[in-house]
Amino acid sequence: MVEEGPPERLVSAILGWLMARSARKTLRLRELVFDDGTSGRWLKPDINRHVKAASLKSREIRHIETARPPAFGSRIMVEMTVRTIAAYRALCDAGVEKNCARQIVADIVWDIYSKMLGLYSWPFRLTTRDPSKRISRTIKALLWFPFQATGAPGYAVEHWDADGNTYTHFTHCPPHSFVRALIASGGDEGDLDAFRESWCRYDWPGADILAGDGRRGHYERRQTLSHGDSVCNMCWRGCVEDNKGTTHG
Repeated sequence: MVEEGPPERLVSAILGWLMARSARKTLRLRELVFDDGTSGRWLKPDINRHVKAASLKSREIRHIETARPPAFGSRIMVEMTVRTIAAYRALCDAGVEKNCARQIVADIVWDIYSKMLGLYSWPFRLTTRDPSKRISRTIKALLWFPFQATGAPGYAVEHWDADGNTYTHFTHCPPHSFVRALIASGGDEGDLDAFRESWCRYDWPGADILAGDGRRGHYERRQTLSHGDSVCNMCWRGCVEDNKGTTHG
């Protein structure tokens, strides 16, 4: 169960507004592929129906029984996951093909998440030009809030710096645990794939935002909880040799 007190209700309202705003912007620009093989663009009334349906869907899934994270920041991240999966399921209910729905939701949530990363990294981009320091300092800030490492059922993280790189090994992730609990409750609609397409793939471009040096390839991860591994073993690289992108997984 995610939502409990007034702070959680306020956060839910804010995130609902942000998701609706981002959905309207994203869906105005996207051609949708439908289950019947047709494609087309939604108009304003269609988009408004989706926003309402996603909000109603979030109320349905928010109360899935799962361990409540102790830190407020962790609960914010779980609520964002609720909104992500609700938007995905609402698109599927409207007949949007699952792969298309995953991509659209990834774009909707990235619009919000990228702005958060930009805000967090802004002070460190002002105070140093060293990408390693920018990344390290931003990651430390993020591990203070909202990814506070309290241990399960909150985030369980090992963190260290070495050779100009920052390492974060996550062994418990409340958003991932929520999606697993939702699936275990019955009626899996490809929710883990939708979660992985968005949340688990944001770190590659996210690391480039934190570094702020105009280069790509600041992130590497070989194992992922959502793939069934025991850890998300993240390496945030302060220095890269070229502008080539890396494979997302």
